[in-house]
Amino acid sequence: MSINLTGSNDDVEATDALAREGNDDDQMKKGPLALAWYGVASAFFFVYIGAAMASAYGTVQALIGLVLVIIVYGLINAVLSKYAIENRTTVAQFSRTILGKTGSSIATIIFALIAIYYAVFEGSIVVYAFMAAFGGPFWLWSLVVVVYSTPLIIGGVRRFLDKLNGWLMPLYFFGLVAAVIWAGVVYGFSDAWFTHAPPAPVTVALGGPGWLATFSGYMGIWIMMMFTMDYAALGRRKDVKFHQRYTFGSLFYVLAYGFAAFVGIFLTFTIPGLEVSETGLAGGIVGLMGVLGLIVIIASQTRINTANYYLGAANLRAFGERVLHLRMPNIVWVLISSVIIYLLMLLPIVEYLLLALAWQGVLVTAWVGIALTHILLDKGEHQEHSAIDDRHYRAFNTNGLIAWVVATVVGLVMLQLGSIDPSLAGIGSTWGPILTAVLSSVIYAILWKTHPTSRTGLVKVIGS
Repeated sequence: MSINLTGSNDDVEATDALAREGNDDDQMKKGPLALAWYGVASAFFFVYIGAAMASAYGTVQALIGLVLVIIVYGLINAVLSKYAIENRTTVAQFSRTILGKTGSSIATIIFALIAIYYAVFEGSIVVYAFMAAFGGPFWLWSLVVVVYSTPLIIGGVRRFLDKLNGWLMPLYFFGLVAAVIWAGVVYGFSDAWFTHAPPAPVTVALGGPGWLATFSGYMGIWIMMMFTMDYAALGRRKDVKFHQRYTFGSLFYVLAYGFAAFVGIFLTFTIPGLEVSETGLAGGIVGLMGVLGLIVIIASQTRINTANYYLGAANLRAFGERVLHLRMPNIVWVLISSVIIYLLMLLPIVEYLLLALAWQGVLVTAWVGIALTHILLDKGEHQEHSAIDDRHYRAFNTNGLIAWVVATVVGLVMLQLGSIDPSLAGIGSTWGPILTAVLSSVIYAILWKTHPTSRTGLVKVIGS
């Protein structure tokens, strides 16, 4: 029997219909999925980045940019989450459409490495907190963090994770509220956190106002868009509206970015001599609140690292199976990922945060621009879902790969402007991510119109 998988005949429509008829019973209920996703909101990095933006550009400019960030994040993730839920597609599966099955492996390994990087970074914060509270060697506390984090994503332990996140969420939230009140009582409440402004105008150096630089800075963590798709793929189709509005929409980012930024800014400009870094803020909270502060740090980082460990291992497995043809139980991939995380924690990775954030931001924003454009142009005509096997996809989809490569190269060149001329550094960092996202979207849209046969990434396959 010949099956023509070009995305334009009845066979593909039948395949789509079959996939859509899948029972929702094997998917996560909206409550547990929302609770699991909100665990991502507790990344202490979000506390740091808000403070960093306010320190660099002034609190008012940072807050204006943050409002725009929350709106844009909410809109984009409403689109991505709906598509992922309706088609039960993860980043790895969806990338086959826009990049081809071999090309998608590039996106998969990048996603895995970024998730592992964040696991290393966020885990290091707990290590610094333990050292601030009890002293001891970095390698020992790193081992402790990896050992207690790994079981949280293995097999039946994940069922316990729902309850764990339920306990840790209020602990994180009220813990940070307590830190703000505590700092105010000890050092005094004032408007210094709100009135902070850089010592000199920075508009020219930035190539734009501070709010735009803040918006661009948060584009460095558009990896959250990829996180959204992988989590949303676990949801039930009947819960789409709920997840668009409350789970993955702007409400989540009001907590994840807005609340966290306020805490970071207030503590930074209230606690004397506090270093504006993630480790500095974590150490400041432990120094201020003692064991209570340590508990808050552990609660926040344990929640976010369940996501980092899970997504790192899942995408590492997808890459290993597709490219290296390694078929191993999930627990093996989890353990491999954890070993990699521990070894990387022994390196001074925290020192390279901003550089890594900028580089991965370019790669991810290009992917998001292409993914969003594909979904908006496709309008449901060619649905992507896990029901279609890898063998039905082209090795490479030139439409997506051309858009991704060109936009990424341009973005990386923009980031290097500062090494060519230091006066251009601000322009490159501000406009680089924005230009990358716009360029990838425009190029993909043009290729979509001029090369329609490559829209789905599907090929004609002979089967029996």
